Amino acid sequence: MQILFLCTGNACRSILAEATFNHLAPASMRASSAGSHPTGEVHPRSLALLKAKGIATEGLHSKSWHSLTHTPNIVITVCSSAAGETCPAYLGGGLRAHWGVDDPAKATGSEAEITASFEQTYQLLRRRIEAFLALDAAVLNTALALEKALQEIGRLT
Repeated sequence: MQILFLCTGNACRSILAEATFNHLAPASMRASSAGSHPTGEVHPRSLALLKAKGIATEGLHSKSWHSLTHTPNIVITVCSSAAGETCPAYLGGGLRAHWGVDDPAKATGSEAEITASFEQTYQLLRRRIEAFLALDAAVLNTALALEKALQEIGRLT
């Protein structure tokens, strides 16, 4: 199963999701990430956070969805429409779900507050990924049930 985590810049949230998913998932499931308008670089705080969690960062880079070499089974957008951000509309196949998360790259305040924003983003994505990975095989193998489960997971806080 191929999962695509998608956002606009592919620098923070989708990168955190890709790396965390691949760290936790069995070999039969793989995630990638991309952006509709990639920034061209992964946010240094994202890389530092992943390394601190013991999650591999090799090969992570900000890339366009046009550079994908596979067709994902599931596309999960992680942009925050609540913050007025426009979610990209991926035109490839696969089930679609929205797991909106505020962009920690836009966090302001002290160093501690910005670090906390990245940590909150990571923790929320990890909870959702763990919920996805805990789904029963019957749900994973039934498109309608899987679509419903993905939507429910996207509402986890």
